[in-house]
Amino acid sequence: MRRQLFWLRVYVTVSSLALVIVATAAFRQAAPAPQNLGEITVERINVVDRNGTLRMVISNKDRQHPGVLDGVTADRPRPEAGLLFFNDKGDEVGGLLYHGRAQNGGHSAGASFTFDQWRQDQTIALRYGEVNNQRSAALEMWDRSEQPVSEFLTRFNAAMKIADPQQREAALNAAQATAPPAFQRVYLGKTPDQATSLSLADARGKPRLTLTVDATGNPRIEFLDQNGKVTKRVP
Repeated sequence: MRRQLFWLRVYVTVSSLALVIVATAAFRQAAPAPQNLGEITVERINVVDRNGTLRMVISNKDRQHPGVLDGVTADRPRPEAGLLFFNDKGDEVGGLLYHGRAQNGGHSAGASFTFDQWRQDQTIALRYGEVNNQRSAALEMWDRSEQPVSEFLTRFNAAMKIADPQQREAALNAAQATAPPAFQRVYLGKTPDQATSLSLADARGKPRLTLTVDATGNPRIEFLDQNGKVTKRVP
């Protein structure tokens, strides 16, 4: 009897340990094995951190993310396909967007690659735009306010909920008037009139030095005062 009780205790102990191990393994989330899908067709892909924070969106124009800052999501359509990036706190911080469509007997197309300032809008952008063969392409840089864009988004979203069209338009204009200021400091690009230009501005966004080659190939350098008056031109 003693020998039987001893082996019975051993059996119970071993069985209990095995049960604990199996239960632990069952509840532990195993890392999924990498898969080679070859080709997939989707309308949108959300890439998230392990804690669920959104970090990247790849989407078509119909399901594109409208943008979010400080937990405030913009109440707007964003009919452009592309790729958007989000930082550690889930704020949108720029991305690559593009479109191109035929309309009213003509066409329009465009693309932008932008980098956003902390809690603000883009501070660097690479842009291309075209409407009926009138094309522009540029590298642009801005100084942005320290005021978060989320404060403007809250007023913008409230205005978008107004049913009356005239009242909604008035509220949108009022919200826009309180938007944080932005000053373009650098423009380097090609304009629709076939000129190429480099413009450097002061801290208030006033161009102070421009280098231009016009459509006929004539180059010039202009120095401007704070009121936009040309003080010197070469040649």
